[in-house]
Amino acid sequence: MSDLLLDTCALIWLAEGGGELSGKTLSLIDNSHFVYVSAISAWEIGLLCSRDQLKFAVQPEEWFKKFTLSQNIQTIDITPAIAFLSNNLPWHHKDPADRFIISTAIHHKLTIVSADKNLMKYNVKIIT
Repeated sequence: MSDLLLDTCALIWLAEGGGELSGKTLSLIDNSHFVYVSAISAWEIGLLCSRDQLKFAVQPEEWFKKFTLSQNIQTIDITPAIAFLSNNLPWHHKDPADRFIISTAIHHKLTIVSADKNLMKYNVKIIT
């Protein structure tokens, strides 16, 4: 099994005990050598909180840091290579956060954990 990159929803669902992630996917996450999240997920979580679409008992920065540390999830920064790749992808998906996640997976050869069917239009491995 390759290393995994959680999309933002998968990260939130994992924190909530699984959410829409299947038992098989949760097992793959538990048994994966490395689990990653893109730094863009921190931006997206902060945006959702600022719009009152997502609420935590603590500030989103604190939630993100504590949860990723507690689960040994490593954050991948957005590099210039990832940023340029996100703009060169076909425009199947217009959401900038998802485009960064896709380009991060391509750049680092990771499998994305996501329920977003639009991601399947790209040349990346997806598990739901």
